Amino acid sequence: MAAMEVIRPGMLTLIQDIGRYGAGGQGVSQGGAVDLHAYCWANYLLANKPNSAMLEITLGQAEFQILYDGQIAVTGADMQPTLDGSPLPMWQSVTVKQGQHLVFGFARTGLRTYLAIQGGLDVPLIMGSASAVPRNQLGGLHQGKGLEKGDILSTKQVSVDALHIQHEQAITRQTSARFIPDYSTPIQLRVIESYQHQSFPEGEKQRFYASRYTVSQETDRMGCRLSGEPIHAEIEGIVSEGIALGAIQIPPNGQPIVLLNDRQTLGGYPKLGCVARVDLPRLAQARPGTDVAFKRATLAEVSDQWLQFSLFFGLSK
Repeated sequence: MAAMEVIRPGMLTLIQDIGRYGAGGQGVSQGGAVDLHAYCWANYLLANKPNSAMLEITLGQAEFQILYDGQIAVTGADMQPTLDGSPLPMWQSVTVKQGQHLVFGFARTGLRTYLAIQGGLDVPLIMGSASAVPRNQLGGLHQGKGLEKGDILSTKQVSVDALHIQHEQAITRQTSARFIPDYSTPIQLRVIESYQHQSFPEGEKQRFYASRYTVSQETDRMGCRLSGEPIHAEIEGIVSEGIALGAIQIPPNGQPIVLLNDRQTLGGYPKLGCVARVDLPRLAQARPGTDVAFKRATLAEVSDQWLQFSLFFGLSK
């Protein structure tokens, strides 16, 4: 069923779900929503299946015409959304009707907004995912590219839970305020050190944890490039190996790169460790110029948080 028409696609609007797991061996990037926290809440508010596809809008300036009667949810960065000119509440389910116009301005704070449609977007799956990955020219509606003016977005069959919500329009699902991030606060990321951390002298590691880095203009969905105090390993390179989500790669210039969803599948630079998965959504919303700091953590310390998160939202990955 047709749900929305793209009037303006904005700076970059991509179709995303949780990504292509297990595809790295074929040289295909994981892809998927970089802010998993905002993504999961948007689906949860509509009782969608956990892996339902939705829109990831970067920076803003997007506009859509609603083509069906149902519900939507908007989470993530505040792009001052309006529905027929009236402010649209975020982090809750909202009833929409055919013919209405949904408009997003520029992001006030944060970088990416997530727009979910009741039932989830109906998009062909490639290697088990609808996610658009520009570097692989894979997924979405245009071989990995962003949406274009005139695109028609369709919704899947609505689940029984979602139908119940739709029939009880007086009941609105809302995210508790304690789960809504403040994207203007300082960022501190927890690091689980890798086996390669021993390649970095203790003085270099101390400098890394004591420093504040700045998000670079070159940041994208492949990785968050940081600028600041350089650090160096005692080795210049390693045999290329698989790269985990959140890996902190140190290239020859000593400026850290935190690798994100569209990262390459192999890399040969030393890696100090990995950012805790539950902390990555905050980094995904960091604009260029944002300050970032790091602190040591243990796997046991962060794994319980990830377990609680994944169980609550029904994630299997």
